[in-house]
Amino acid sequence: MKAVLLEGFGGLDVMRIGEAEKPVPQDNQVLVKVAATSINRPDLVQREGKSKWPG
Repeated sequence: MKAVLLEGFGGLDVMRIGEAEKPVPQDNQVLVKVAATSINRPDLVQREGKSKWPG
């Protein structure tokens, strides 16, 4: 399946689109198909390895 693969903390330079194995749920789990998602400022701050908002 297609996935955004993260190769460490940082900006867009550590992200790439690639193929990942489809997860196999265990007996007490479910597999949810995500059709769309979003990203916001706190997500970006966390991806950069920062613990707080700038400012």
